[in-house]
Amino acid sequence: MAMTETKVAGSSSAAGLSWARVCKECGQQHDGQESHLYEYQDDVDDELVCHICLQPLLRPMDTPCGHTYCFHCLSNFLKEQDFCPVDRQRLQLHQCRPSSLLVRNLLDKLTVMCPHSTECQQQMQRCELQPHLHNRCPVFRRLREEAEKRKRPSWNELKGRKGDGESSGEAKHSATQSRNPSREQPEPGLINPAYEESEEDNTPLRSSLVAEANVVELFREEPEEELGLRIVGGKDTPLGNIVIQEIIRDSLAARDGRLAPGDHILEVNDVSLASVPHSRAIAVLRQPSLLRLTVMQEKGFKTRDPRPDHHPSSSNASQPTHGPHGNPTSNHNPGTVLQVTLMKSQRTEPLGIKLIRKSDESGVFILDLLSGGLAAKDGKLRNNDKVLAINGHDLRHGTPESAAQIIQASEVRVNFVVMRPAESQEDGGSSREGQHGRGARRPEPQYFRRQSTYMKDPPGGFSSQEKTVSLKKEPRLSLGITIAGGRDCRSRLPVYITSVQPVGCLHRDGTIKKGDVLLSINGVDLTQLTYNEAVSVLKAQTAQSQVVLRVIQTLSEDSEEDSEAANKDELESLDDLRDDALNWTPLWTRWLGLPSHMHWCRDIVLQKTNNESWGFSIVGGYEESHGQQPFFIKTIVPGTPAHFDGRLKCGDEIVAVNGATTVGMNNSSLIPMLKLQKNKVTLTVVSWPGSLV
Repeated sequence: MAMTETKVAGSSSAAGLSWARVCKECGQQHDGQESHLYEYQDDVDDELVCHICLQPLLRPMDTPCGHTYCFHCLSNFLKEQDFCPVDRQRLQLHQCRPSSLLVRNLLDKLTVMCPHSTECQQQMQRCELQPHLHNRCPVFRRLREEAEKRKRPSWNELKGRKGDGESSGEAKHSATQSRNPSREQPEPGLINPAYEESEEDNTPLRSSLVAEANVVELFREEPEEELGLRIVGGKDTPLGNIVIQEIIRDSLAARDGRLAPGDHILEVNDVSLASVPHSRAIAVLRQPSLLRLTVMQEKGFKTRDPRPDHHPSSSNASQPTHGPHGNPTSNHNPGTVLQVTLMKSQRTEPLGIKLIRKSDESGVFILDLLSGGLAAKDGKLRNNDKVLAINGHDLRHGTPESAAQIIQASEVRVNFVVMRPAESQEDGGSSREGQHGRGARRPEPQYFRRQSTYMKDPPGGFSSQEKTVSLKKEPRLSLGITIAGGRDCRSRLPVYITSVQPVGCLHRDGTIKKGDVLLSINGVDLTQLTYNEAVSVLKAQTAQSQVVLRVIQTLSEDSEEDSEAANKDELESLDDLRDDALNWTPLWTRWLGLPSHMHWCRDIVLQKTNNESWGFSIVGGYEESHGQQPFFIKTIVPGTPAHFDGRLKCGDEIVAVNGATTVGMNNSSLIPMLKLQKNKVTLTVVSWPGSLV
């Protein structure tokens, strides 16, 4: 047995502590790259102590040679060496595995003291320290409340005061933005309707777009575990940067909670992604074990001359035609954004709200208001309201647990921003194909084939080729392919091949590849069918002795195949880790070469009031160096109409604005068009799902 000495980064007194510097997991002050610090109260068995730091193990990792170390200690050691610290046998991090559940449970049950022992003498199991800090520790709560008071203007930004404008001419980054020089010198073709100059004198201007470079570490328990990120961009695409398009619900990244859609990934494990093609970036992100991501995160606009804080005593709900953030509701919008403030008689008074998650949509929703509770008496919140934020904390991708923690930590005032679904009678026919409400649920998006006036060539470096295979076969012999997609799937993907089995006749022919898009079989069109319809047609036609199959293959100058030729061993994981036909999905870049006539579009209507920003930036258009490029959404700014609407995604292609095609436009044509839309704009977009990592 060994008595471990407490590793202390600073005094346990609250003096000198700041919310920005204190670790949100262990409560101590230490560098973000260092291990967490705990004050252990009992002797710890030597078998539970790391042989590098000589402290109880944190995230223990077992080596093939039978030794166990803290994950941080071992990963840092192996950056400099290539052997086990104890027996010096050859060792690489990917050979190590997380310790057994039994060992991890023993470590979690070690008794520790609250680090703020001068005011809080609570002892608990190590696994209970973080919940204690966030829910019960008075020092931690005071630090958080002081920080919230200092950043109070950001709550006003989230609410969106009417008349907010933007100034791009004076936009300059704060110190936290020093790692993002591109804002001061826009990339060629980058236009930013998010940063329009306000022409009105009666509105306070936003002087800068706040962004921060942060380091986020994610650890895969199993080498093939997905992070749960959908990724777009790359140097071989008009976006240039690597951008998070979406975070998959209940995934590793979603549970971690620090990443968000729109974050730009700058580095992974000290490898820069600034000038790598998409496929290379995906290979880096699919590395096993620890990933240390350096990301640039937009935080929204900073107000130049903030008005005195306004605290409504009741709901500040908008009228049916206008959302509080300048988001007027319409039949296209998912609903009305409202602000509601609940005042507790005392800090511990419950609000009487039941919160849930939904299976088909991310975020936190109100399931029920308890009869006689504070929220029910107030009457402003309703069942099925989606909680966007509480006290300035963004919960668009949050969980009921995190929302409950914020409510429990709040003082007497609790500020809600919620989105209320449009009523069914308001879901009307102003969309291209009409919308049909389903009670309080969001209407289904209406898709339509890309019109002839919207046709364009693929982005530079991307193309496609059609292939036809004609073969004779035994009627009972299978083609040996599995498929996915269909017009009933998300994003209206075409039917594509997920695997070519070695037992089928198509594998022997060798022409058809995984990822090819099906056009027709024996003259029967497959491009407008649902998944089940496509399966039925394929089964019926395969029963014939003669089969003619037409497919289309998308190509790129930096395609997965080309990259494999150069780095075959490294990039095998792009497809091989997902050889299961049920799980394999194409990379985002595969869709960019698809011909325009196979695209399905939808209209997204954004509305605002006064001179606030639309909240997105665009890259693309005609450039002398690149020729004609499509316009893509590159950034969506928090706290803006595009952000709250939630349908526009990074990587979406803008096909038309108010019905006018963007094909052939350059920046000087599209910028005025967007600026002229003072209150409402209809964006026709094509959206492809990002690459899954």
